[in-house]
Amino acid sequence: MMREGPRLVLRALACTLVAATLWTGCGRGGAPEERRASPAASKGAATTPLPPVAGASGPRVVILGDSLTAGLGLPMTRAYPSLLQHRMDDAGLGYTIVNAGVSGDTSAGGLSRLDWALDGDVRILVVALGGNDGLRGLPVAELSRNLSQIIERAQARGVTVILAGMEAPPNYGVDYTLAFHKAYPALAKKYDVKLIPFLLERVAGITDLNQADGIHPTADGAQIVADTVWSVLQPAIESDAQRAGSRKAPSQ
Repeated sequence: MMREGPRLVLRALACTLVAATLWTGCGRGGAPEERRASPAASKGAATTPLPPVAGASGPRVVILGDSLTAGLGLPMTRAYPSLLQHRMDDAGLGYTIVNAGVSGDTSAGGLSRLDWALDGDVRILVVALGGNDGLRGLPVAELSRNLSQIIERAQARGVTVILAGMEAPPNYGVDYTLAFHKAYPALAKKYDVKLIPFLLERVAGITDLNQADGIHPTADGAQIVADTVWSVLQPAIESDAQRAGSRKAPSQ
């Protein structure tokens, strides 16, 4: 750690403090979405993946995630993937967002259902996993290995990957928290993929933007998460659309 530049170390420590605030309400007993899985708690919440729009045959953007992506505690229409679809439509981009968020999922769970997620004309994969790995204190090496396999398998299919970073809670120690924090930029650099440094940037730790559990965004918080993702997703979609246009041009 002494070899790291001071700016990187300060950034990591700052994220540790954010994580401390973010996960204050999780207490013990595993991921909070698992403990809130009663019908009353999840009524009206998005806890299963949103299937592709019926009859949709165009290019797709899949967001592979956990309860933060599924929109736990929110109507499906208020989850950030649905908000991204509205922005896509407003921008006149003919892509379909597929919400492949499953509450309680770890990076291993996401890897196990990757083939389903990549079914169809998937052009872009947003990988938003790891929050539950951090909550459970799973080894960072395991997180990195699972995310690596997801990225490699997606890239092997010609899918553009965007990696969304998460932070671990502080209760497993500073070394674990810092290692967790560094895993995402390291993977983004290794595989040359775009990185969203922290999925919950400008939302984590802000009471008014989170539900009572202190972890899952409110509708207003989801709007900010959509802003964060859109800032990286929009140029990726535009770039993909240009490439697709170039491929069609010779036959026109």
